[in-house]
Amino acid sequence: MSNSRRNMLKGMALSSAALAASTVVSGCASSANNQAPANASKDAVPKFKGNINHSVARWTYGDLSIEELCQVVKSLGFSAIDLIGPEGWPILKRYGIDSSMCNGAELNLVDGFIHPEFHDELEQRYLKHIDLVAEAGYKNLICFSGNARGMSKEQGLKNAVAGLKRILPYAEQKGVVIQMELFNSRVDHPDYMADSSKWGVDLCKALGSEHFKLLYDIYHMQVNEGDIIRTIEDNHQYFGHYHTAGVPGRHEIGDNQELYYPAIARAIRDVGFTGYLAQEFIPAAETKTGKIESLREAIHICDV
Repeated sequence: MSNSRRNMLKGMALSSAALAASTVVSGCASSANNQAPANASKDAVPKFKGNINHSVARWTYGDLSIEELCQVVKSLGFSAIDLIGPEGWPILKRYGIDSSMCNGAELNLVDGFIHPEFHDELEQRYLKHIDLVAEAGYKNLICFSGNARGMSKEQGLKNAVAGLKRILPYAEQKGVVIQMELFNSRVDHPDYMADSSKWGVDLCKALGSEHFKLLYDIYHMQVNEGDIIRTIEDNHQYFGHYHTAGVPGRHEIGDNQELYYPAIARAIRDVGFTGYLAQEFIPAAETKTGKIESLREAIHICDV
């Protein structure tokens, strides 16, 4: 096949995808019965390989309402959204969409479990949210280490163990998994304590509970330490959830950034992971149609 014909076919495919995305966006506003837009063909919904459970972070598509994002997710053929609290769960349930990583119990990103002065309040908030997550039929609840503020890694680890042990027995009882997200401290979250896979794995080992895992953010860990695939292969038993984004810039995960996500997704698949891989890139596209096309492409890249 000639290069010109390949380019023509590729352009036709992208145009069709963009048209479908535009249809979803335009249909969102007029869909009064909480169903997918009437002119969206069921035959157009992609069929996935079934090896990766796909999700998308709600905050990265903040220009869409939760209901609009639900319709986009359904049109693209997957059924989970990350980082939505209890106020949004009724909308997800109407669409049959999983809240793949629940939030709302945390104080913020900087005042976390390494600080004993917040343990009482964190305990109260997390016990309440564990009930809410369990009652809603969900599983995962996010937490954060907080910023060091001069604290040593060793002391931070000790404090986090003490704080998390106050909520883990109840999480175990209710079938909820508490997941601490790993952030980079070089670019996005200066001074964040849980900025390495080693520190996080040490925390998991100290707690010794299957109801505490790490949210392994591939973007953040590439910025801070690299060696993504080896880390996944060596420590996958401690990773309960994954986030994506391109490096540098935290944008789309295509071929204009340094991570090769098909290989990373295959590594996640090959270790037998059964949780969610959530897209958390910030779309660089300026239009809603372009942003939805970016999400479609990212899901396709990771469907291995």
